[in-house]
Amino acid sequence: MGFARSLGSSTPARRVMGAALGGAMGIAAMTLAAISAGAIVSPGSLFVGPHTTVSEIGSTVPSNGDVNPYGVAVVGRSEGTEVAGDVLVSNFNSGPPPPSPPSGLQGLGTTIVQLDPAAAPDATPQVFAQIDPAHLPGACPGGVGLTTALAILPGGWVVVGSLPTSDGTTITGAGCLLVLDNTGHVVETFSGRAIDGPWDMTSVSVGHVSELFFTNVLNGTVAAAGSQVNQGTVVRAVLVTPRFGPPHLVATTVIASGFPEELNSAALVIGPTGVALGRDDASLFVADTLDNRITEIPFPTIRLHSAGVGTPVSTGGDLNGPLGLATVPDGNLLAANAGDGNLVEISPSGVQLGEKIITPGGAGALFGLAVPGDSRALYFVDDSENQLNVLK
Repeated sequence: MGFARSLGSSTPARRVMGAALGGAMGIAAMTLAAISAGAIVSPGSLFVGPHTTVSEIGSTVPSNGDVNPYGVAVVGRSEGTEVAGDVLVSNFNSGPPPPSPPSGLQGLGTTIVQLDPAAAPDATPQVFAQIDPAHLPGACPGGVGLTTALAILPGGWVVVGSLPTSDGTTITGAGCLLVLDNTGHVVETFSGRAIDGPWDMTSVSVGHVSELFFTNVLNGTVAAAGSQVNQGTVVRAVLVTPRFGPPHLVATTVIASGFPEELNSAALVIGPTGVALGRDDASLFVADTLDNRITEIPFPTIRLHSAGVGTPVSTGGDLNGPLGLATVPDGNLLAANAGDGNLVEISPSGVQLGEKIITPGGAGALFGLAVPGDSRALYFVDDSENQLNVLK
């Protein structure tokens, strides 16, 4: 259900969506000219400069053995069992009990762990949530396999994506978005409504209105049986959180479409992955993994229709299958490569400013990235070691 349809419905719906649009317009200052101009940086201010170092925070493997950490989100305010400054990490693979391979089974991970960066390098992964697919408060087609799509909203509400399998290779459904309270209990699910394999996500909130921006990688991929299809999407979901109770989903709009995606024997599925809001939220940047580029979607918080794949702003060069994507305080982008374990820093106008090896394990080791507030730190997961690291 898109904004256009919602605005034409009942008066209460108009009021809700009007509030959502008002919040969104407060979020976006529409400074596209500034975004296009790019950031002015010096070598000493780059995240990928020689002065930055990588260190381990701790293992992301909980007691049930789940592996393959994907999503990363930093707690901004202590709520429930969430502690300000801690980092939440979602696991995509189940634990590896025999006869499963050491890497576990993809699309069957059910845990979110919480780590305290101050306890590095031996931070213990505390189980924030262990989700039982058989006891959910709503529909999640196919089951639970937690993806990179992870966000924390005001009030400590956590939203995480699910792209499930039955045996680590067979995708069983479109998945869903799971909403958890600030103590790790699932309180509702969002499914259907343009949700089809949510893969990565970012969010922005103003008051009681939040907007989620997430990529989908299952639009036609299963039917294509390994052939590439150009049906990947980016969806904006508008949520309104009442004073008491969990967020309500009031609208979904496909704001970008036509990205290449395909099933993959090693990675399960490949398609559009990282999403990052630019300065003033006037643009949304998307990591188009298969086409090895970063594209830009204008007016993401208020647009009423798809921008297609957007405008390519950076292609090739040091990019090597970009997955995770994050925005740093000066407006630059950080893209984590699937192909070589490197991090690439890019100006908003697309200039590649530098590259740094952050995961010696290399290919396929990088997914979620998070930069807390105005910090000069980057938290990222290393799938090859099943650990959370920091670059600073």
